[in-house]
Amino acid sequence: MTDVTFRDLSGMDEFRAAEDLQRAVWGEGDQPDPADLMMVIQAEGGLVGGAFVADRLLGYVFGFPTRDPQIQHSHRLAVLPEARGKRLGLRLKAYQRHWCLERGIGHVRWTFDPLRATNAALNIHRLGATSDTYLPDYYGAMAGINSGLSSDRLLVDWHLADPVVAALAAGQGRPSEVLVPLDVTLPEDLEALTRTDPDSARALRLALREKMQAAFAKGRRIADFDATRRQYLLTP
Repeated sequence: MTDVTFRDLSGMDEFRAAEDLQRAVWGEGDQPDPADLMMVIQAEGGLVGGAFVADRLLGYVFGFPTRDPQIQHSHRLAVLPEARGKRLGLRLKAYQRHWCLERGIGHVRWTFDPLRATNAALNIHRLGATSDTYLPDYYGAMAGINSGLSSDRLLVDWHLADPVVAALAAGQGRPSEVLVPLDVTLPEDLEALTRTDPDSARALRLALREKMQAAFAKGRRIADFDATRRQYLLTP
């Protein structure tokens, strides 16, 4: 997809399109971030960036300032189902990285469901974010694609000038590092597992929670993700 334009959203019609996009991605019952809120946060120094083809919004990234002016919290990243497989998520994060560095922001944080292998591959393996913080049932009960499981999340840290992050952004390989796999294999399709075998999905959630919390308590951190084996890789 060569005709994609990445830019900040502009005008309430585009913010409303971002609100509609959230409903399409996260499903019925999920509460989208309202258009007017995103518009105001952008005006106060936040990021609402989009991937456009012929003025149609296909994906967006939404981040806002924190108490530390050098840290941004990245709240949402979404790509329409029909536009997946075109690296738009990765390219939106590249847009976010460039946007932040231009403004003196060197650290971006966000949360994601640690059972979603696709998200782990993007956030940890391809972007170079790391994590040592596990948040059990962070959002409470959720609807849409997140229904049926406790809303556990990993809080990840993306240090934009880190050598690994910079190398990945430049299209280079990761430097070699001795890492240890966490002995939990993520499902290929979390939503399908939750729908067809909810007991197994809940058991997997608890097993991953227990092992990650134990590893973090020992001072270890997630430094990579093996997308083939669908396992997290931790520092020794």
